[in-house]
Amino acid sequence: MGDGHHLHPDGPRFRLTVDTAIAHLAGALGVRTFLLLRYTSDWRWFDKGRTSPWYPSLTLFRQPAPNRWDDAIEEMATALQTFVDTRQQC
Repeated sequence: MGDGHHLHPDGPRFRLTVDTAIAHLAGALGVRTFLLLRYTSDWRWFDKGRTSPWYPSLTLFRQPAPNRWDDAIEEMATALQTFVDTRQQC
């Protein structure tokens, strides 16, 4: 069983990933996903912004400059904590 089996419609409804096929599959299935992108990301993700016109369930977290992952990861961690806190209140 590879990682893809977790994307089954009855499986988990959240993903953390980098720009791989998993991000595109999760987006196509409408799975809530946090996507970590490098400073010069693929053209599909444009140059700015936190959303994707193709995959509304994705939130994009970008490096602010080459080789600076700390800021993007910190932003993602804060958003993840907010997401978890919100889910626990339901």
